[in-house]
Amino acid sequence: MSNLDLQEQEQVDALKAWWKENGKWLITVVVLAMLGFAAVQYWKGYQARQAAEAATLFAEVQKQVASNDPKRINDVVSALVDKYSSTAYAPRAQLLAVQANMQARDFARAKAQLQWVIDKASETGLQDTARLKFASLLLDEKDYAGAMKLLDAAHPDAFVGLYADLKGDVLNAQGKIEEARAAYKQAYDKTDQRSVYRNLIQLKLDALGGAK
Repeated sequence: MSNLDLQEQEQVDALKAWWKENGKWLITVVVLAMLGFAAVQYWKGYQARQAAEAATLFAEVQKQVASNDPKRINDVVSALVDKYSSTAYAPRAQLLAVQANMQARDFARAKAQLQWVIDKASETGLQDTARLKFASLLLDEKDYAGAMKLLDAAHPDAFVGLYADLKGDVLNAQGKIEEARAAYKQAYDKTDQRSVYRNLIQLKLDALGGAK
């Protein structure tokens, strides 16, 4: 019996020695793991709250868009972007405000909002939409170099037709007929055959003497 007690005592002593050497490290690891889990849960909850609050503000943006009042639209959009710029609602709200500001001929504000989307939106589709709107605005201002710079940016296949069509408009406005025709031809080829938009591109080609 004494031998068993001695063996148990040795095990206890060995455990104490191990704990003395490794205990603090083990506690640190466990605590960090617990804090890490808590942080992840908090972040998920925080993101969910942010998204819900941003969604509420975005609904207000849509409501104000219907009012056609640029000031009210911009006020709500600014509040959304200031508080929830990292959410998916912020760039969408900016694009809605752009339309209202262009109608109100507040082009400086519209440009700033479009540039914000280009710089900060996490979705490439929204960035490409902003580039196209910005390029169209610059075309109206006869800033052809600025418009082409935007249209020369890399973009996915889904946007090739839209980019090429607008390039054709810019080139045509500069009197570069052959280059415009080539751009319209690319736009025509890259646009869905069932799209009504394709008919518009064909009309542009016809006007340049480049009927398909």
